[in-house]
Amino acid sequence: MKTAIGLLTLALAGTWAGAADWATLSPLAGAANGKRIVLLAGDEEYRSEEGLPMLAQILSQRHGFHCTVLFSVNPADGTIDPLNQTNVPGLHQLADADLMILQFRFRELPDSDMRHFVDYLRAGKPIIALRTATHAFAYTRNPASPFAAYDWQSRAWPGGFGRQVLGETWVAHHGGHGRESTCGLVDGRNAGHPVLRAVKDVWGPSDVYAVTHLQPTDIVLLHGLVLRGMTPDAPPNWDKPLMPLVWIREYTGDSGRTTRALTSTIGAAVDLQNEDLRRLIVNACYWLTGLETPAKADVNYVGEYQPRHFGFGKFTRDVKPASFDIKP
Repeated sequence: MKTAIGLLTLALAGTWAGAADWATLSPLAGAANGKRIVLLAGDEEYRSEEGLPMLAQILSQRHGFHCTVLFSVNPADGTIDPLNQTNVPGLHQLADADLMILQFRFRELPDSDMRHFVDYLRAGKPIIALRTATHAFAYTRNPASPFAAYDWQSRAWPGGFGRQVLGETWVAHHGGHGRESTCGLVDGRNAGHPVLRAVKDVWGPSDVYAVTHLQPTDIVLLHGLVLRGMTPDAPPNWDKPLMPLVWIREYTGDSGRTTRALTSTIGAAVDLQNEDLRRLIVNACYWLTGLETPAKADVNYVGEYQPRHFGFGKFTRDVKPASFDIKP
């Protein structure tokens, strides 16, 4: 069994090479909880290719979830390439998933691959959507696709997947991008929700997104307070109103089945250095799969975690998905 200690650091250094186009992280022997999570990493800016494998390590090794991480992959050499918007191998594995964690940005998948995503949604299975997942899809190459309505600025299905399923699509940066950070404030009306168990101190250097289309039936767990600086102790910017930061929404599509989605617009790889944000996501994995949420979920890293700051073109080259494998 490959040691999990230092796994992320080794992977990012390109030390290991694997044959699979995705990463498989199996629970420790005898510790499996019977639930399968598929995590979809594919954004150019916020380093989901670093943050989601780290979460998968915690979920598999600390909590017994079987995890599969899918990436945007360069088909020429099999390396992780967030700039490739059209190739995410392994989406067929959503058929067996109990939960999907989504962190796409402007992806446009071949129809045969997108069908797996849509089938998952039509099955009414749950979703955790992070940061740019509100604008997960952009159909600029094939506007005649049967899935073009999933586009973040669709008019046929207003706001596309983001607004229709999650509650919001891309609107704007509410905080100053790269200048103002985010403090998460618990909504007192929902402080007793299982997803917020032992969650009190959420902060991240990514900025607050504008959110303007949530409905009265959507449940806001955290509100985003803009801070005038890039540290947790920066003063609040009271000139900018609070925005929903983490919320729960239920969507019923044409299949008649209802998908429960938790959306968090905080979730860059550097945001996930915040312990309570990691705990919130782990809690959500338990809650959305019907398991009892721990009193205080263990969210300690499995290996070293030193993510790169957000920004375009800053991803680590020559890393293959199977570098993150943890197999018995």
